[in-house]
Amino acid sequence: MIQSFLTGFFLGLSLIIAIGSQNTFVLRQGILGQHVFYVALFCALSDALLISIGVAGISFFFNNFISQNSNILFGLSSVWLTGYGIIRLKSVFKSNKAIEIEASTLKGLFPTISVAAVLTFLNPHVYLDTMILIGSISQQFSGFNKIIFAFGACLSSVIFFFSLAYGAKLLKPLMQSPFSWKLLDSLIALIMFTIAFKLASIGDWI
Repeated sequence: MIQSFLTGFFLGLSLIIAIGSQNTFVLRQGILGQHVFYVALFCALSDALLISIGVAGISFFFNNFISQNSNILFGLSSVWLTGYGIIRLKSVFKSNKAIEIEASTLKGLFPTISVAAVLTFLNPHVYLDTMILIGSISQQFSGFNKIIFAFGACLSSVIFFFSLAYGAKLLKPLMQSPFSWKLLDSLIALIMFTIAFKLASIGDWI
């Protein structure tokens, strides 16, 4: 039972820990202190939902769906990430005052969660990681051990997203200058463009 839990926990953590579009968004919201709990909760629950679906065995259906429509999924993801990267890049040149930069990014809960949802569910890799890979590896376990495996994988997402979101507050003192915000937004834009280019290449869009 412990082995199945640790396998699920460390597998989930290893897949999610890489800095991607979803993680950079959570990090930024954490630094801004905007809807931190709800953003972390949404991302954690989204992962838990997809992991549960994968472990339940529906991963086989989605594996075929993703394979048949991979070019479209990768292309749409690339377009969205490019657009989000442009928005972040524009903010680099938009203001010279840290307080104006922070105020200009204020959003309501629904728009914020909407962005998190798009960054989560329009990313083909989230399905490959959570539903296909974790779902497939879970097949080595049976009965209650499979449930424990899924619980371990889900718990890793909860711990990671809440640690990332609330740990980002430690960076807040460093983000009081306009240069720091410009640097962060430039880094986020670079990450978005890099991922978008990679997805477009995989989907044969370029």
